[in-house]
Amino acid sequence: MSKIKPSKGAPYARILGVGGYRPTRVVPNEVILEKIDSSDEWIRSRSGIETRHWAGPEETVAAMAIEASGKAIADAGIDAEQIGAVVVSTVSHFSQTPAVATEIADKLGTDKAAAFDISAGCAGFGYGLTLAKGMIVEGSAEYVLVIGVERLSDLTDLEDRATAFLFGDGAGAVVVGPSREPAIGPTVWGSEGDKSETIKQTTPWDRFHVGDVSTLPLDSEGNIKFPAITQEGQAVFRWAVFEMAKVAQQALDAAGITPDDLDVFIPHQANVRIIDSMVKTLKLPEHVTVARDIRTTGNTSAASIPLAMERLLATGEAKSGDTALVIGFGAGLVYAATVVTLP
Repeated sequence: MSKIKPSKGAPYARILGVGGYRPTRVVPNEVILEKIDSSDEWIRSRSGIETRHWAGPEETVAAMAIEASGKAIADAGIDAEQIGAVVVSTVSHFSQTPAVATEIADKLGTDKAAAFDISAGCAGFGYGLTLAKGMIVEGSAEYVLVIGVERLSDLTDLEDRATAFLFGDGAGAVVVGPSREPAIGPTVWGSEGDKSETIKQTTPWDRFHVGDVSTLPLDSEGNIKFPAITQEGQAVFRWAVFEMAKVAQQALDAAGITPDDLDVFIPHQANVRIIDSMVKTLKLPEHVTVARDIRTTGNTSAASIPLAMERLLATGEAKSGDTALVIGFGAGLVYAATVVTLP
């Protein structure tokens, strides 16, 4: 017989509050067109993006995350001291260690909360939400702060016609806490590492360590290019449209609901065409509100789902208690989908 005392957590978990932060600078497509041979019409037709936000010097990964988190904590109606864990999903915090989550936990005023970063690209919010649910049900934390935050403008090659227009900056956060009824469904998640080359960082960091600049890529002016995110657009599009619709359906099945039971669909904001194709494949009814925050926010990777969620609730397009399907997918290739009750 085991000598280990059983865990005592909450029976279920739910999202209690949400907050978002978008940098003050709004960047229209015209700015992107300064370095690529394209047009505003082409960008809108290919991605749906009209504008995006780019962070200024003071709008660091930590600063944006703290702003979004403060709003989420207030929305949840709790104090920062009650947060037992801080989970941050990001690929654009450039210090390998310590985790930016520790700085955020401290500056928010938590009481020595557990804090760590995860790297799951555009699926990072779903990964963090799943971890938070597990902690609450297991009993290691009563409230968990899940943050998706990116400064992707730092990882954008403005001369890359395939990606220069895609990325934006921002932070979204949710507080997850105990619930008396199921409010976060089973997560359908996974990875397809054989497709990892389709979305990747252009140059590994260790290439800068060897000191031989002749091995590094140069821009049009002869300067060494900083690492950026690149992708094989058509391959990613096909994978997202055909495979992620299947994952989304699996998440609905796991939660025991049908598309008719949904109120809101919040997919990763990667591309409007991908979103529209998933809506069609899933045969979502007309009454389902679909997040298309990408039009004015761009692709903010791990931040895109909580940012879209926050905007839908703020504008009244979605309301507290609505049933929402959320799905994130991206570099890895990784994915995570679940059904949640909106805070």
